[in-house]
Amino acid sequence: MTTEIHEGPLQASRTLEAPAAKLSWREKRYQRRRRRVWFEEVMGWVLVPVILIGCYWALDVGLNALGTSPQAIMEGIEAILASL
Repeated sequence: MTTEIHEGPLQASRTLEAPAAKLSWREKRYQRRRRRVWFEEVMGWVLVPVILIGCYWALDVGLNALGTSPQAIMEGIEAILASL
């Protein structure tokens, strides 16, 4: 009595697979648009906070290079408004 052992990757039975329907050009275009919109949405959620943090960091570095800080500028504005 002998047994055969299969050591390779398992393959799905061909009889259980449904034949893949070929998509029309409109369906392909719709899928591309949906993927692009999804990608743009994810990039927006990632890039907007990065850009805002980068702007704050650049403003802080620029003001430090000029020898001041955002808090000092706010205090100056408050002093000007109080004197009016």
